[in-house]
Amino acid sequence: MTQTPDDTSPAAPFDPARDGAKMGFADAMSYGDYLRIDTLLGQQHCLSDAHDELLFIIQHQTSELWMKLAIHELGAARDALLSDDTTTMFKMLARVSRIFEQLNNQWDVLRTMTPADYTRFRETLGPSSGFQSYQYRQIEYILGNRNTHMMKPHEHLPQIRAALEAELARPSFYDEVVALLFRAVDGDMSAMPAPQLDSPHAAVPEIQARWKVVYEDIETYWTLYELGEKLMDLEDYFRRWRFNHVTTVERVIGFKRGTGGTSGVAYLRRMLGVELFPELWHLRGEL
Repeated sequence: MTQTPDDTSPAAPFDPARDGAKMGFADAMSYGDYLRIDTLLGQQHCLSDAHDELLFIIQHQTSELWMKLAIHELGAARDALLSDDTTTMFKMLARVSRIFEQLNNQWDVLRTMTPADYTRFRETLGPSSGFQSYQYRQIEYILGNRNTHMMKPHEHLPQIRAALEAELARPSFYDEVVALLFRAVDGDMSAMPAPQLDSPHAAVPEIQARWKVVYEDIETYWTLYELGEKLMDLEDYFRRWRFNHVTTVERVIGFKRGTGGTSGVAYLRRMLGVELFPELWHLRGEL
């Protein structure tokens, strides 16, 4: 005689309700409600019938979400630095490095798109281009790469322009690190060079000299040494992201001009030479 298995037997489908899970959400917040999944999944609007356009859109939308988190964490790191909470600052910087590791991994997915795939929908992009990302620009401004020419693509967006201008009006995160460096090594900031508020941070010999003191006496300056290495980690992942970007673009479109009018690969290769924390890189050759 065949027996019908009860819902506790291995052959029966598992019912989460018997384990205490809530299964009805007519009167309660669900996972989809909390994350606004319907709104989120309704933001992918393909302009062609090309299969790979959805991949392209999701790649860039998720990148923007990760950058939003990076900005959030960098803001928290700067606040922690200004309040001498180095433990929290280190945690936030480590998280930003992991965020850029995640952004790096996303290029592997986009690289499954072939030149023929991209050609099918490239014209639908018009003059839009990744270099117009205001969140990416804000990250660079926070870290000290302050190219004011890159404000121009956002002049038609008053709120965004105001946010970027506000960032340019204050010392960068690296400027605040340098202030801490001089206070620790010199005892005050009287010899500290003025922050480079509206231009990309260029290497300053006086700053490099203080970092050299730190790296030659790490027992005395362990916290600053650890901070220097956290910054190196962050820029390491940031550089990899740029490198993965340029190699992906070259693989997909070769040396064509970018949709935004730049020289494409040549422009991206030029960006590979940008240093966020140049003194920390140049110091290596002196140790």
